[in-house]
Amino acid sequence: MAEFGGDITPRSAVVVGAGVVGLSTAWFLQDRGVHVTVVDRDEVGSGASWGNAGWVSPGLALPLTSPHVLGEGLRGLFDPRAPLSVPARPDPRLWHFLLRFAAHCTTRHWRRALEASLPLLVESLAAYDTLSGEGVDVGDVESPIVAGFSDPRAAAAFRRELALVEAVGVPVSVHDLDGAELHAARPQLSDRIVAGVRVDGQRFLDPARFVDQLAHAVVRRGATIRSRMAVSAVRVDRGRVLVSADEGPPVGADVAVLATGAHLGELARGRGVRVPVRAGRGYSFTVPTDAPVHGPIYLPGARVACTPYRDRLRVAGTMEFRAADRPADTTRADAIVASVRDLLTGVRWDERSSPWVGARPVTTDALPLVGATRRPGVYVAGGHGMWGVTLGPVTGRLLAEQITTGKQPTALLPFDPLR
Repeated sequence: MAEFGGDITPRSAVVVGAGVVGLSTAWFLQDRGVHVTVVDRDEVGSGASWGNAGWVSPGLALPLTSPHVLGEGLRGLFDPRAPLSVPARPDPRLWHFLLRFAAHCTTRHWRRALEASLPLLVESLAAYDTLSGEGVDVGDVESPIVAGFSDPRAAAAFRRELALVEAVGVPVSVHDLDGAELHAARPQLSDRIVAGVRVDGQRFLDPARFVDQLAHAVVRRGATIRSRMAVSAVRVDRGRVLVSADEGPPVGADVAVLATGAHLGELARGRGVRVPVRAGRGYSFTVPTDAPVHGPIYLPGARVACTPYRDRLRVAGTMEFRAADRPADTTRADAIVASVRDLLTGVRWDERSSPWVGARPVTTDALPLVGATRRPGVYVAGGHGMWGVTLGPVTGRLLAEQITTGKQPTALLPFDPLR
């Protein structure tokens, strides 16, 4: 390490995890003069970053612990088609996690979590603009997200929720759409959709392409990326952090960042990180449409997000609490189709392709884990739930600041991994 003004500044870092959060942290560390090595158990972006909806949507990045989630969870025990799926089988660790999660599903905690996330939400788009301004081909498109409802009362409830979001300080602009405006904006919405809400100031991107471009940018700046390195241990030896796999030599650096998504708990355990992380698995697939898709579509009643994707429509949804590495359950994708078939038109469901399941990292209090652990030189970055794409770059920027200055940014205080 080098000394600057009495502070110890790391010269090198190893980032474990090559998703949006890990690569963003690597990029912003490089921006502060740190040499970076990135390692991943699979390929770049192969986890939850690859197949999600790709929304960069601070106006909708709401905490998962809303009160009505409890009802959805109970329904998910008995209905395999429910948006929230919980396996009804003995699993003490899962049920301990779910009980702690349920305890946070209150209006009071939801609002506190939203207020805690405010600085990240406010700066999320600016972090993307920093990447773009420095030559990263982000490929994001500014577009409103149109939410459709088959019941006007549900639309009114959604508006009330967004009013609370706006009152907290999240920059969000919302407009009601009548029938003609709604179907002109998104021709894929069927006549079953009778009320709409347009959320302006949001963006979307192709997440796989973005992660790939971010990885190329990190490599161009001098980083090494090692794929297929399943990390089994992280230890500190004589002031160096050593990241080891079952095979091959360890990677040594001044600091290490654990950004392994739903697998975060496996490496963070024993380092003072007490908040558990579980896989909330999401599914997606793509389908052709008869008419061009002008922008993202949200169907809150079914918890389904739709995004333009390479001249097709990517359909993403569900939250399934199962082990991260279990094979995909094809009935979950069938359940997504069943829930929205009547709500969308001109969609060729029988021609769906590119099926995907990804493990989103969910914490019991719906707050990410970002910052230092009790092990000197070891940091964590994860637990963003469904919002890793929205919050990944700003998380990387703030964590890089903490690592290189030794001072925890105020914005990261609520996400302290040792809370």
